[in-house]
Amino acid sequence: MSVEIIYFVHGTTTDNAQSKCSGWKQAELNELGIQQSIELGKNYSFKFDALFTSDLIRAIDSANLSWPDLDKIQDKRLRECNYGKFDGEDKKLVVYEEHIEEPFPDGESLKDVEKRIRSFVDFLKENYDGKTVGIVAHRSPQLALEVITKGISWEEAIEKDWRKQKAWQPGWKYIID
Repeated sequence: MSVEIIYFVHGTTTDNAQSKCSGWKQAELNELGIQQSIELGKNYSFKFDALFTSDLIRAIDSANLSWPDLDKIQDKRLRECNYGKFDGEDKKLVVYEEHIEEPFPDGESLKDVEKRIRSFVDFLKENYDGKTVGIVAHRSPQLALEVITKGISWEEAIEKDWRKQKAWQPGWKYIID
């Protein structure tokens, strides 16, 4: 059996609109992010056996606006990378390629995020085998899923990140065997 994940990124935040990376900072959705989240729920139909979010407000609010009638399970393992001193700072300071192994100052590395996501994936395999789960979270957990499910390097995941081509879509599918 396997677990199917349908992964969604949170809507645009006040930080995103100012070219800032929030990290563990509690950045709220802006008007565009609110509208994006409402439209996702209205325009796209998905069937989940469970819906998970990170415990950061932008992911929680996005999920609540998209699927107000569904129960959500918050899991801190789905948090964005902790950028430490760079939480809430200009996105030019948050260079993923430089922090695959080396943590951000007073923060964590992408390998640390991968460990969190591997733990979450193990949890899903134990508890949701044969099920479809939705996740609403952030950039680094999604890239970690790319690394884990596709067996690619962090460098490749970063290079192929849809955000570089502005190729958003309504949910990315990942299979965990």
